[in-house]
Amino acid sequence: MDTLIPVNIVIGDRSYRIKVAAKDEEHVRKTIKIINEKVLEFKTQFAGKDMQDYIAMVLVWFATQTSGDARHSAIDDNILAVEKLLKMEEELTRALHSDQKV
Repeated sequence: MDTLIPVNIVIGDRSYRIKVAAKDEEHVRKTIKIINEKVLEFKTQFAGKDMQDYIAMVLVWFATQTSGDARHSAIDDNILAVEKLLKMEEELTRALHSDQKV
């Protein structure tokens, strides 16, 4: 089991102390950086009442980005699998037809 290390993060205007696996620290910090960049982006583009509005906007953006990427990845994997199966089918058909001609 991974040892958890304490990490201080800031989202919007609030600080949080969380514990993460040491191997995940860099990923967590990069994710927090992206979140804070999006908060600033949304603050300049949209009118909001408070920081919670902007964090909610980022949450929706982040959730749809993540699920969209996963969907596209699954679709790409399926397309590759179908292409491989079609190629195998063509090779089998050619092999069967060449055996019948002899």
